[in-house]
Amino acid sequence: MAGKTKHITEIRVRYGETDKMGFCYYGNYAQFLEVARVELLRSQGVSYKELEDAGILLPVRNFSIKYIAPAKYDDLLFIQTEILKINGSRIIFIYEIRNQKNILIATANTELVFLNSDTMKPTHVPTEILAFHETEIK
Repeated sequence: MAGKTKHITEIRVRYGETDKMGFCYYGNYAQFLEVARVELLRSQGVSYKELEDAGILLPVRNFSIKYIAPAKYDDLLFIQTEILKINGSRIIFIYEIRNQKNILIATANTELVFLNSDTMKPTHVPTEILAFHETEIK
């Protein structure tokens, strides 16, 4: 993966997250990725809650996923999350999801936009995010 700031999040597939075929339902992956990117930011000292309290929202602008193999009930998933780039008011995350046997389950990316909660207009990337991301690039 190409990014510099990385984090691995572990999520176990629960029974209620599977479909009739016994596979993890495809709609759950967006939630898994949300958990992973929140944990990546938390690992760098940035809290989503504190961003929101400061008037900054982070809606998803684009989401793409490629399913490669099914995740099943009780699989332990390892989601490697990286910040690919920060551009203007946008931040792009890339992901690899593997199971406990190191089988690649899916790859994905999300693009989020920093918005001012009062104006609902794009705003600058918070300095604390720029600081750790730029440090990683050097």
